[in-house]
Amino acid sequence: MSLLDEEGNQDESLESKTLSAEDQVKDHSTGTRVVAGQIFLESGKSDSQSENEENFHSREEEKENSLEELNSLEMSNLLNKDLEEAEIQSPVLTAIGGTADGEPCHFPFLFMEKEYAECTADGREDGRLWCATTYDYKKDQKWGFCESEEQSNKRRQMQEAEDVYQIGMKILNESSKKTQKKVAYQYLLKAADMNHTKAMEKVSYALLFGDYLKQNIQSSKELFEKLTEEGSPKGQMALGFLYASGLGVNSSQAKALVYYTFGALGGNLIAHMILGYRYWAGIGVLQSCESALTHYRLVANHVASDISLTGGTVVQRIRLADEVENPGMASGMLEEDLIQYYQFLAEKGDVQAQVGLGQLHLHGGRGVEQNHQRAFEYFNQAANAGNSHAMAFLGKMYSEGSDVVPQSNETALQYFKKAADMGNPVGQSGLGMAYLYGRGVPVNYELALKYFQKAAEQGWVDGQLQLGSMYYNGIGVKKDYKQALKYFNLASQGGHILAFYNLAQMHATGTGVMRSCHTAVELFKNVCERGRWSERLMTAYNSYKDGDSNSAVVQYLLLAEQGYEVAQSNAAFILDQKEASIVGENETYPRALLHWNRAASQGYTVARIKLGDYHFYGFGTDVDYETAFIHYRLASEQQHSAQAMFNLGYMHEKGLGIKQDIHLAKRFYDMAAEASPDAQVPVFLALCKLGVIYSLQYIREINIREVFSHIDMDQLLGPEWDLYLMTIIALLLGTIIAYRQRQHQAIPRPAGLRPAVPQQEPPPEHQPPQ
Repeated sequence: MSLLDEEGNQDESLESKTLSAEDQVKDHSTGTRVVAGQIFLESGKSDSQSENEENFHSREEEKENSLEELNSLEMSNLLNKDLEEAEIQSPVLTAIGGTADGEPCHFPFLFMEKEYAECTADGREDGRLWCATTYDYKKDQKWGFCESEEQSNKRRQMQEAEDVYQIGMKILNESSKKTQKKVAYQYLLKAADMNHTKAMEKVSYALLFGDYLKQNIQSSKELFEKLTEEGSPKGQMALGFLYASGLGVNSSQAKALVYYTFGALGGNLIAHMILGYRYWAGIGVLQSCESALTHYRLVANHVASDISLTGGTVVQRIRLADEVENPGMASGMLEEDLIQYYQFLAEKGDVQAQVGLGQLHLHGGRGVEQNHQRAFEYFNQAANAGNSHAMAFLGKMYSEGSDVVPQSNETALQYFKKAADMGNPVGQSGLGMAYLYGRGVPVNYELALKYFQKAAEQGWVDGQLQLGSMYYNGIGVKKDYKQALKYFNLASQGGHILAFYNLAQMHATGTGVMRSCHTAVELFKNVCERGRWSERLMTAYNSYKDGDSNSAVVQYLLLAEQGYEVAQSNAAFILDQKEASIVGENETYPRALLHWNRAASQGYTVARIKLGDYHFYGFGTDVDYETAFIHYRLASEQQHSAQAMFNLGYMHEKGLGIKQDIHLAKRFYDMAAEASPDAQVPVFLALCKLGVIYSLQYIREINIREVFSHIDMDQLLGPEWDLYLMTIIALLLGTIIAYRQRQHQAIPRPAGLRPAVPQQEPPPEHQPPQ
């Protein structure tokens, strides 16, 4: 399945969950907590007032039973009321044409010895819906159409479009070949031409990014406008993006904000994420931490609910600027040759290679696509060889289940037990999960706690996370927010998304810590950036590597709108290199400056230096040495950048944007050399130049005549200094005369005065070289 399809499917599924997510947000104020993707109900009493666990559960059951009784009574009353209203307000269908034009349809009616409770197309070749106006059609022959001819044609057209759309989606989902996906998009294109909404959404994004269809911003814009008129949240969000980035339309941040807001109200998660970033950074709106928190928390709830025990997919962040500056630096991608080498080792029975490849295919990333079938095969081989890590991961795969591995708590438990007995932390954590949730074994909080502690002691993030969750909710232990915070922090250092999510919830609600909106937003933002849409980072990178800079820059620009710093810097880099032809030449530098600025505000050093360069040279803005100096100083002080220190030294040396000061210039040059070994050669050359300038400046500042007038030769060389000087001069003259005489003697005589010598050829072996 293509990333575009996954995004589409995810958006649909997530949008359908919007209400539940809002409920989750509201639940925080009414005594519930969302931890590790689970909602836990609390008693609402303090630790000192809490009773033992059995009483707690019995009270909760009583509450639930009483609530269920109340709810059932309320529901029955509401249902009765709804049925009464339905009977009163149900629309009466009137027959159109036929033999009973204008008469009400009769339901049910009998036709061909079968009762119909609604309009039918049976008995008609044209597929138009009809109804009888009396019970027995055969007896009375009273009938009419349920729809006009225009309505009928429209219905049949939409049904045909739906059929074409389903064919396209089937091909798209079942094939991994690019040629087949292109065929699928031809079907989707046909369905879009027939005004099928979902097909239009897919085709419009494909045209925007150039996925399996030729990139065409103008055509995608027209489709987005059409979708927006129909109220599609995806269309509204995309149209907002076009106005924000100025692609195909004149840039307008006000219009972008309107469309983003409508998209978010319609439940589009990317629109929520964009608004969260805009409120957090104050882009086009007044900066508001609380508004940012609302949007980011809603998206984070969905992302966290989709995270499985394996921790989700790996987000690959590659900065194009770093690749160019340091071509030898590892980008995190595995070379094809290296993967083939590991595969060769795995085939030869290397257990470590088998486990490593299994993990790569299980999570995806580093240039390897997620493939559960391959992961299962590698883990199976390593487990058969007795590797505990492979056994534990097989347990994980069986515990979660997938298209490849059927869900089986019993099988998972067997693998977890084997791995745990061998002291493997992954197995211990899996066994703890089994006892915590009663998967294949009775629920036992004491054993769950024991196994989580063992896993946490070995530094396994899942063990730390679940241990924190138990302390947070008081399951099997006394509720302890400090311990919960400690273990969530440990798990977050290992990069677990749910740890960031739980910490964000604690900081957002002020549970166990001082409430901090800023910290909560940063943590929620981190969670949101691990959603499925993050896979677009790799497709954009691959597009750039394939030479399609236009497609890459559009994808990076959308991700930049969502607040991805790496996307902001990559979009700015492509614009800076003038590699994207879809952006006008006059617009290139101003837009690059905008995205460098956003990336710099998120702490990217290279972006901060680029801002200094743009103001220094006047790229996309006026030349402003003072602003350039400020940016270089920020990069120097906050990120200790050697490049920024060197630039500050140069500006002090020349007096650009700051008063000229050679001593400060030398200081910054020295600091640059200390900060980076790569800066030592340019710093040496700069210091040599600085030394010459300093010497010339010193000579200019002093009076030579005054210096010599103050020199006392008798005191410097002694009273007979003149004799020494005359002796030295005499020796120099003698040396020169002797040298000239030797030169005169070495001058050769004229050829005519040389005595004649009989010419005789020397033997061949003594012949001089030519």
